[in-house]
Amino acid sequence: MSKKRGNRRISRELALRALYQWQLTGDDLARLLVQAEEAEEYPEANAGFLETLLDGVLAEAATLDQALAAHLDRPADQLSPIEHAILLIGAYELSHSLDVPYKVAINEAVNLAKAYGGTDGHKYVNGVLDKLARVVRRIEIEAAAKA
Repeated sequence: MSKKRGNRRISRELALRALYQWQLTGDDLARLLVQAEEAEEYPEANAGFLETLLDGVLAEAATLDQALAAHLDRPADQLSPIEHAILLIGAYELSHSLDVPYKVAINEAVNLAKAYGGTDGHKYVNGVLDKLARVVRRIEIEAAAKA
């Protein structure tokens, strides 16, 4: 596994796999983390970030879906499980990882969609998260526009 991907990027990939599984099986956080630890890439991941991301998304999935709903063209339950998981990760980071610039959070989600999503899924993810960022990161976006 390439070191260029960085600890957080690997953590996001593992979180994506776990959230995909969660949508299909309903497994709890402990089970998802055990399975993530079994992944070949896990030693390169940022374990703390992975756990925070998974715990946060699982705890706030309904709230995150509600925040995303205004920017979706269909109900969340009609999204592919992969794109839904990516949007949940992106929405969580935009809402809670204020140390991560909004452009980085969106770009990381887009990269996940390019790697794992359907054709043009990355464009959809980009559009939805960009609209969400204008709401949850409005001050940061306005400050960047003035700079």
